[in-house]
Amino acid sequence: MEIVGQLQKQYVEFSTSLYREGFLDEQFIQLQKLQDESNPDFVVEVVSIFFEDSEKLINDLATAIQQQVVDFKQVDAHVHQFKGSSSSIGANRVKNMCIALRSFCDEKNLDGCLRCLQQVKHEYFLVKNKLETLFRGISHLKENIDSFFSFLIHHFFRRKK
Repeated sequence: MEIVGQLQKQYVEFSTSLYREGFLDEQFIQLQKLQDESNPDFVVEVVSIFFEDSEKLINDLATAIQQQVVDFKQVDAHVHQFKGSSSSIGANRVKNMCIALRSFCDEKNLDGCLRCLQQVKHEYFLVKNKLETLFRGISHLKENIDSFFSFLIHHFFRRKK
């Protein structure tokens, strides 16, 4: 059972660091509260959809910004959508970079948009990596708990016979 305790401690420390470092905000906690026994993978499913949508939005943004004549309204529409989806899962640093990118769109500042898009991508891939690590940790913890209880049940019933 010691390994389970160690894994729980690592999970708590890692997830706490995500809030402390600003990767996640209160919205992620709200998302977790929506998960229950009837849908135990709710958060993973929602975040996976966010990942899929984000990849497309980032590609759409890059394409829109690289046009010969940039349509800043179109760029802003993509950024607005990305900001909303980032905000809905609590990806705080991504959301904040989207806010900055929208400011550059308002100013029609192409160089600022290009630099900021790189930062948006960077923050997105950081939070994606962090969340994937968090989900792997949860999965590993569940596997160890299941193994421990299987051992106890097997050991208990074996002694009773």
